[in-house]
Amino acid sequence: MGEPSGKLLENTEGDNADKTSTCVLLYNVTMKREYKMNKSAVCRIVRRFSFVLIGALLMSFNINTFVHAGGLLPGGFTGLTLLIQEIALRYGNIRLPFSLVNYTLNAVPAIICFRYIGKRFTLYSCLMILVSGFLTDWMPSTGIAPMLSGFLQLHDTLLSAVFGGLLNALSISFCLWAGATSGGTDFIAIFISEKFRKDAWNHIFAGNCAILALAAYLFSLEKALYSIIFQFTTTMALSVLYRGYQQRTLLIITCKPEEVYTLIRDITNHGATSFQGLGNYEKTGRTMLYSVVSANEVDELVRAIRNLDGKAFINVLKTEQINGSFYLRPRD
Repeated sequence: MGEPSGKLLENTEGDNADKTSTCVLLYNVTMKREYKMNKSAVCRIVRRFSFVLIGALLMSFNINTFVHAGGLLPGGFTGLTLLIQEIALRYGNIRLPFSLVNYTLNAVPAIICFRYIGKRFTLYSCLMILVSGFLTDWMPSTGIAPMLSGFLQLHDTLLSAVFGGLLNALSISFCLWAGATSGGTDFIAIFISEKFRKDAWNHIFAGNCAILALAAYLFSLEKALYSIIFQFTTTMALSVLYRGYQQRTLLIITCKPEEVYTLIRDITNHGATSFQGLGNYEKTGRTMLYSVVSANEVDELVRAIRNLDGKAFINVLKTEQINGSFYLRPRD
């Protein structure tokens, strides 16, 4: 009777050892996964922070060089700030700091967005506003801005409008890549779009036109017209640099509809509608998937579909307008 008890004890100890080693393995795997997740989160924060600072530096540099050299008015609250500064200086002989006016204009929209849109999104946007405002006032006081303007030889207003518009688009793109905005009318447009599902850009455009009309009336029609070129260049360049607000329609003919749909769902979090058809050349059944996704997700999705089904036929169409439910990734 003693020998079986010894074997039973050995088996029990062996099972406990196996369980212990399994628990240790699971613990190590869990810790490695958490470490990777924490490292990824830190890298994402550093990336957002760096992009916001680069965007702020470029914007303040642009204001102190191309914008001031050409006497231009950018769109949004930046242009309104410069207009208020110019009115105060010409008609009241008061030199208002850029940061003071810009911070005041952005205060209420920032509070609204902080409450209704997203806290981190608003905080990063506020960081952009604070740093760009500070640098815009700081550069002239140190002599950096005049030195740069002299080095660039900015004497042609048209060149200032074109290259200033390009640089303005680049600075805004860095903010958008960081999941933030340059503030001002962007706050208002995003709030109206997400809260009421309405497009506010027409109203923003009307506001910019009013600013330019007032500038033309008070100062110079020529500068207002050059400012239109500046804003148009910014809009065109921004549509190329950042595609997050654009959508694309995908028509995918495939023999693996379920697997392709899984890719669409996992990569973009969007759905798809399937249609059954007939391939007239091979006289075999085919399935076409119809889906609308964000433009910046198309390249990754198409590559994944190609790896899954090398014979898939994919047609990517530019989507001008969509009505209905369309998933938007959270901003925070």
